[in-house]
Amino acid sequence: MKNPVGQGKPADSVCRYLDRVLAEKGAGYLVLLDPDRAATGDLVTLAKRSQDHGVDAILVGSSITLKPSFAECVAAVRESVSLPVIVFPGNAFHVVPGADAVFFLCLLSGRNPQFLVGEQAKAAPLIKAYELEAIPVGYLLIDSGERTSVEFMSSTLPIPRDKPDIAMAHALAAQYFGMRYVFMDGGSGGRSAVPVEMVRAVSQYIEIPLVVGGGIRSPEEAGAAVEAGASFVVTGNILEDDGRGELIEAFARAIHGAGASRTETASVEATAGRLRR
Repeated sequence: MKNPVGQGKPADSVCRYLDRVLAEKGAGYLVLLDPDRAATGDLVTLAKRSQDHGVDAILVGSSITLKPSFAECVAAVRESVSLPVIVFPGNAFHVVPGADAVFFLCLLSGRNPQFLVGEQAKAAPLIKAYELEAIPVGYLLIDSGERTSVEFMSSTLPIPRDKPDIAMAHALAAQYFGMRYVFMDGGSGGRSAVPVEMVRAVSQYIEIPLVVGGGIRSPEEAGAAVEAGASFVVTGNILEDDGRGELIEAFARAIHGAGASRTETASVEATAGRLRR
């Protein structure tokens, strides 16, 4: 695996790298690149700009494949940056050689067996053959106010945005299944981000890191998600429309700043608790 923590240091697993991001920064920032929405060269430029402005890892994925260049895009992005490049697959066809890892997604919010185990059974032998690091992720689709590509392609219903108890139960199921992360996603191009009340309820209910993405259009929304308990925040569409380094850096500052504040608050509370005892 290509070294995700800088040139000249020993290669490490992507999971351990992400653990260190959480430990050192309090929260991490992931940028999603969609090969269907931009040319490979443009995505490579955005990946480099992301690395230069504080992003912690790169996701490459799509709900559908309109272009035959998915594998080429993954390889080109991986060659261009020293950050870990993680495939965020919409189906088994997105498992390609050249990435550092793959989010091994299980769409737990739906009831379609194809995305609970069917695509996973197709993908598993490819992951083994390509020697990719598989990162088990419980994937929860959250209603964003309009029908999204992933909702249509997966033939599943999202969790209602005003039903945090349903999200809590599914997230805990992911934890008990042994998933490494829970990913609550409003979907590509979602009208609204996952409600902060739901983020807070789920993050307080589970003991594994929570990833939140979809519909996040401002650094303030990203920071609010971290303040509510998100361990990682993902942005995608907003940077397709405006990929300026200044905006990427503003997202990174908001996410890392909120993460550092949360870590400091937790440390103070822990110290106070010990003193009271």
